Amino acid sequence: MSSSDESSAFDAYRERVDRPIYRLFVEYGLPRKRWFVAGMTANVLARGASLLPPLVLGVAIDAVFSGDNPYDLPLVPASWLPTTDAAEFRLSVALIVGSFLATALFTWVYGVTANNFAHRVMHAVRTDCFAKMQRLDMPFFDDKQTGEVMAILNNDATNLERFLDDALHDSARLLVMVGGIAAILFWENAQLAALTLVAVPLMAVFTRWFMRAAEPRYAAQRESVGALNTRLENSLSGIGLVKTSGTEEYETDRVADASYDYFQKTLAMLRLSYVYRPGMELLAGLSFAVTFAVGGWWLVNGPPWFFTTPLSPGAFVTFLFLSQRFVTPLAEVSNIVDQYENAKASSERVFGLMSIPVTIEDGPDAVDLGTVEGRVEYDDVGFGYGDHVALADSPAGGGADDEDDDRYERVLDGVSFVAEPGETVALVGPTGAGKSTLLKLLLRLYDVDEGAVRVDGHDVRDVTLSSLRESVGYVSQDTFLFDGTVAENLRYGEFDATEEAVVAAAEAAEAREFIEALPDGYDTRVGERGVKLSGGQRQRLSIARAMLQDPEVLVLDEATSDVDTGTERRIQESLDRLTENRTTLVIAHRLSTVREADEILVVEDGRIVERGTHEALLAREGRYADLWNVQAGTLDAARSRTDGGRLDDGATDDV
Repeated sequence: MSSSDESSAFDAYRERVDRPIYRLFVEYGLPRKRWFVAGMTANVLARGASLLPPLVLGVAIDAVFSGDNPYDLPLVPASWLPTTDAAEFRLSVALIVGSFLATALFTWVYGVTANNFAHRVMHAVRTDCFAKMQRLDMPFFDDKQTGEVMAILNNDATNLERFLDDALHDSARLLVMVGGIAAILFWENAQLAALTLVAVPLMAVFTRWFMRAAEPRYAAQRESVGALNTRLENSLSGIGLVKTSGTEEYETDRVADASYDYFQKTLAMLRLSYVYRPGMELLAGLSFAVTFAVGGWWLVNGPPWFFTTPLSPGAFVTFLFLSQRFVTPLAEVSNIVDQYENAKASSERVFGLMSIPVTIEDGPDAVDLGTVEGRVEYDDVGFGYGDHVALADSPAGGGADDEDDDRYERVLDGVSFVAEPGETVALVGPTGAGKSTLLKLLLRLYDVDEGAVRVDGHDVRDVTLSSLRESVGYVSQDTFLFDGTVAENLRYGEFDATEEAVVAAAEAAEAREFIEALPDGYDTRVGERGVKLSGGQRQRLSIARAMLQDPEVLVLDEATSDVDTGTERRIQESLDRLTENRTTLVIAHRLSTVREADEILVVEDGRIVERGTHEALLAREGRYADLWNVQAGTLDAARSRTDGGRLDDGATDDV
């Protein structure tokens, strides 16, 4: 999991979310209110209908069987009711059967409408969160772990669906059952009803205590499950390293530690439930016992103590049935609280994510690049990595001001150069010098802190992101393939490309031969992240994808780092054709691949320390010449290990 420093900005946004459940209903519930209203109406009607049989049974006992009282139903005019025992009995049977049918019908309606509402909201929340993540700046993904991000898309969205479905159903049932039962009991006998329902205020106080005690434990559990998800995702993503390092036991121990932490925090939460639910059932049970004892004495001996009103057998039966009916909904308050607290925490995370500002986006006056000639200019560029995911009202939020922040890491300083249309400019230098960061600024994966990057004279911050990135092709040293077919990965970004164009791009990247040798050719699935292919095969597909895009500006970030020498030579010939008449910025470890570049820039510690052509830099006998001589020595050593000075395909030509 991210350290506290790394996650502080996101956590601060989450903590600032006000009334998250209210926002959930306003922003996602109201647009789908007809499903919600239909579901809640059906739920109320179903629960109301389920209260009718005990009431009718009590009335029938007093009016039909004992004849002590007239046949009387609340809210029903006496003129509407029958006057003979037979008719009253038939009406009682019809009402009881009808109530069961109505309960079943409205429960079905609720299931359809409420689930529709809950799943529509979950779908909208998940897609909106994913869309927001797509727009977030790269520093967010530098700081956040994949497991934590996935927890928002999966666990949090599921928690909200569960709350909107189950918790709302149980809450409505609780209100209807307790309210309806109280109304019926007071209609039957107000004095005995006051005694029966005395447990309800005690239950409310007990519930309030439970909610206050449970809230911090729920928050701790949510943090723990995020840490567990991150640990699982990291361990599974690095399974190759784990196996080759023989560290399976170490990773198992780390997952066990994270799982045990989650277990402990879950158990701490459950301990409250173990106290709360039995306590609620005890209070409800005592209420029933008191009702039975006092009501039974009352029925046999008359009103006890200070009670004065008569109690009929039918009313007593109704009391016994209904006092049992509110035990279950009251005892399930713990489940409602559980789902509410989970939904509250999940809503905070969702709306916290939604609140993070996006800084790298189209400005209000952004223009389309239009036809691109390909002139690229870096003008006194400075950049550093810092807390770019900062609070909107923070005095130091992710720019040059971050130099005062302990977390700010200066990467580039005063970098200036120009690549004219059709030229190739190469960047060489040690690892960590800032070369990859420099080229990512061209695509606005990050924004400069100082200076400007321009394409055809336009500051990249003043043009639309879509037109900029459509004009710049990028081949990274970290090749990524989606879990799909070879053809789908080649067409990514150029989804309408013809089969002929796909084949031509694959051939140009020296990929056609191995693709056609695969079991299903271009329809072969490559697996998650392309795990079914070798590193060199993945890299050639990445190059073919860029060739299919046919961009005006091409960025190659060590694009042949994972291929053998023979394949590299063939790919280099294809890249020479690809880079012809287009502006190319290339990062290379093997200097032999950039010796024909129009200009070579030597980058060290975020600065350009040398520039010129290959011959000019060798003649200067500076840093570039040292790098060249080191790699030339490596090549000579490699050749000495081969027959006749010939390199095997697997040998590495570092010059």
